[in-house]
Amino acid sequence: MTFRGTDTTALLTEWAMAELILHPTVQSKLRAEIDSVVGSAGTIGDADVAKMPYLQAVVKETLRAHPPGPLLSWARLSTDDIQLSNGMVVPAGTTAMVNMWAITHDSSIWTNPDKFDPTRFMVSEGGVNIDVRGGDLKLAQFGAGRRVCPGKNLGLVTVSLWIARLVQSFEWGPVDSDPVDLSEVLKLSLEMKKTLAAIATARNCV
Repeated sequence: MTFRGTDTTALLTEWAMAELILHPTVQSKLRAEIDSVVGSAGTIGDADVAKMPYLQAVVKETLRAHPPGPLLSWARLSTDDIQLSNGMVVPAGTTAMVNMWAITHDSSIWTNPDKFDPTRFMVSEGGVNIDVRGGDLKLAQFGAGRRVCPGKNLGLVTVSLWIARLVQSFEWGPVDSDPVDLSEVLKLSLEMKKTLAAIATARNCV
């Protein structure tokens, strides 16, 4: 549990920063929201995150595009033949896992699933408000039901604070000799195949 609580939050932050570097317009829009809530030099707290819908949208879109735990929870073994609503049958003795990566990249569920677009979660911009804590199975990276991740709220706030403070304090850009590579590799979690390299330029804040 300790490993999952540290590894996934660090990976989600790395994926988010990679996307923000590749999408400078998104990064600028997020910085503008942060400045409007706490100013360019204010200290961001937990309560401020709730006032930043675009920050929350960026985190949700990163969870959708790069779920740190793409195969939810541990495997389950069916003890009986299970008839699914689509006509398929899961035979008794089958080991099953939820492939959340496949769900979040399914074009029948998500428009342009390969595009990083936080506005899909901005109601004010025509998007939808989806609860990532298990309330909607289209985006249930923490699981759902009685076995939902107990650290989901802490994880979301932690990642949101890290991203907000990194974007507030620095402007992030690519390293010309070491460009951002979004290739994935599945280990215990979904990692970047190539470690992120970036240039952080401190903002002139007063």
